[in-house]
Amino acid sequence: MPWKETNVMELKKEFVARALRGESSFIDLCREYGISAKTGYKWKKRFLKHGLSGLSNQSRKPHSSPNRICEDDICRLINLKLAHRNWGPKKIQLLFERSHPCGQSVSLSTVKRVLDKSGLVQRRRRRRSEHCGRVENRFTANAPNELWTVDFKGYWYSADKARIEPLTVRDAYSRYILCADVLANSQTQTVRTRFERLFKTYGLPAYIRSDNGCPFASTRAPLGLSSLSAWWIALGIDLDRIEPGHPEQNGGHERMHRDIACEIEGNIDGDSIAHQAALEIWRQEFNNQRPHEALGMRVPADVYVKSQRKFDGDSFELSYPTEYLTRKVGASGSIMVMNHEIRISTALRGWHVGLKVTGCKHYAVWFGKLYLGEINVETKSFDAAK
Repeated sequence: MPWKETNVMELKKEFVARALRGESSFIDLCREYGISAKTGYKWKKRFLKHGLSGLSNQSRKPHSSPNRICEDDICRLINLKLAHRNWGPKKIQLLFERSHPCGQSVSLSTVKRVLDKSGLVQRRRRRRSEHCGRVENRFTANAPNELWTVDFKGYWYSADKARIEPLTVRDAYSRYILCADVLANSQTQTVRTRFERLFKTYGLPAYIRSDNGCPFASTRAPLGLSSLSAWWIALGIDLDRIEPGHPEQNGGHERMHRDIACEIEGNIDGDSIAHQAALEIWRQEFNNQRPHEALGMRVPADVYVKSQRKFDGDSFELSYPTEYLTRKVGASGSIMVMNHEIRISTALRGWHVGLKVTGCKHYAVWFGKLYLGEINVETKSFDAAK
């Protein structure tokens, strides 16, 4: 028997009346009305307990909501989200529990529901993943200071038309931001001076990952060495460059830049000094307050420790095995070999290279532990390593 929307209540009454009279077996009666035996027993039980009112549709709202939060806590969650618009629900949940006077906990699903109903959830389209040239980087950090990442955040302009292009340096393992500074320019000496301060404060890392742009690399020098990266090599720091055109290989750093773009860029009134102050406040919050899921919801400051490798300044020289010849690269980027001037690279000027005899009038050229290429004295040429 079909259950039409217009006479459902009448059919319920008719079914219960016939069931109580026992005109036929209960199972056959349920089959006749097109309902399950469970539903039939439910209607019969409700009628016997509540009369005809028991056959009406009942509210599905639970009798109690033990996990329901009060209005004050809802307002507290909303205020936390408004203060940290780019933080996800997990971070807001942890911040709520830390700041709650009674240490009250709240479920993640509750946080998501409150933020969603408040219109504070930004919907993002999922991007289709694309194959990239390298799935993994050559080096993965397993402890603080094993790998630092560095880059310049894309520039924007302040109210007084000053170009704001922060230099950012980050410890890959702990996510601790070591530097987010607005520099006067991006020239080698300016960046080197800032790194000297970082090395004096935090010590030396094992690796530094960068892109292939200036001042971190040079397309015209052997192995892409620039004056800055040559200095890093001389300090005993290994290089880990991403492939050209693949910023996703430094994805964690790019993600941090996106946070700066959302929270700082275009939101500060004032000159470069005001922007620097805002960046420093943001850096302190990122390091000391913002939990990270990859760190077990700890903050970077709970994980990061300074490097045991101390920076002693520039009072050192590269050393090579005793069988190597040592030559200092001049201001023009050249060295003297058998009274011939052979050009190597201006990126290495002031540093010593090691020459290992590989044949008659042939020398392999080394800079620290990097093989740069080979010198042919007869042709007065230097062939850079590929």
